This record gives sequence, C-alpha cells and structure tokens, in this order.
Amino acid sequence: MKAVTATEAARGFSALLTAVEKDGETFFITRGGRVIARVEPATGTSGAAVKALLRHYRPDSSWRADLDDVRTLLEPRDREWPD
Repeated sequence: MKAVTATEAARGFSALLTAVEKDGETFFITRGGRVIARVEPATGTSGAAVKALLRHYRPDSSWRADLDDVRTLLEPRDREWPD
C-alpha cells in the first residue's frame, strides 16, 4: 500500500485509478501527514456467489412475521408531489 498526498493524488488521479484498476494497488491519501482516505479496488461478486451464500444459511422462518410487525408500525402519509 502506497501513501500519496492529496495534491499528488489530484494531479495524477487518472494514473492512480489505472494502478488501482489494472494492478490492484491500494493507496492511502494523506493530508497534513494524516491518512484521510483509502483508494482500493472495488470488490465485486457474481450472482452465483450470492446464491451460494444464501444456500449456506437456513431460511429464517420468523422473517415474514417480523416484516408484518414492522409494517403495522408504519403510518401512511400523503405526499405532496411537485407540479
């Protein structure tokens, strides 16, 4: 992981993003000697991975009842729509 100043990151933002995207690098952005942000590759997933995760856990049989309980607490409101 590399540290770059906010000024360096701003001046070379395109190159920084390329390093993140192509090389999988992570950068710490510093300002005044303090780390203020981290730029890293976005994590993605596939539908198959989500399905596998959901299959790993048993269905929650009380979920539907919990949802119905929450719905009873909601108060309908009229909304004003802009003209």
